Amino acid sequence: MKKNVFVIPIVFLFSVVLLLALSQDNYSKSYGNSKYVGVDGCTKACHKSDASGKQLDIWKGSKHSQAYNNLATPDADKIAQDKGFSTPAIETPACLKCHVLGKDIDPSELTDGFKKEDGVQCETCHGPGSEYKSLSIMKDKQKAIENGLMIPDTNEKFCTQCHNTDSPNFKGFNYDEMWAKIAHKKP
Repeated sequence: MKKNVFVIPIVFLFSVVLLLALSQDNYSKSYGNSKYVGVDGCTKACHKSDASGKQLDIWKGSKHSQAYNNLATPDADKIAQDKGFSTPAIETPACLKCHVLGKDIDPSELTDGFKKEDGVQCETCHGPGSEYKSLSIMKDKQKAIENGLMIPDTNEKFCTQCHNTDSPNFKGFNYDEMWAKIAHKKP
């Protein structure tokens, strides 16, 4: 009887490890191969009409759409230089991190349609769209989430990953005021 004392915990442990391995494999299939498609890839068929909340227009009217272009200014280059960088701001990873995707850019994660020039765009907040961008998937919110769509549940915490005192020109961040400028609750 004492010989079997360890059998159940070992079998249980093996089952947990197997489930985790299978979950990781599914995670890799859902998210691991996802690529950033860019604004055009996200908005070809949707996100333009009144029914879908005019997300494209909201983004175009926001400072997020100009974030990358702001790095092409003499002021931005001066800030980068003052921070000790030898490259222009538009080529400095520490600047690009928040002015494009909110993360370091790995070229292998980008499709040919992705344009840095579009600044802080849909996929900055919602994750790489290659696996969920099709209309047949986006019509089903749960299916879109299963295919990689991220919907930040704590927006303020998410936003302050870039809007914080690490930014050399940070002047404070009022989440409610800023969110009101870019809110896009539909669909």
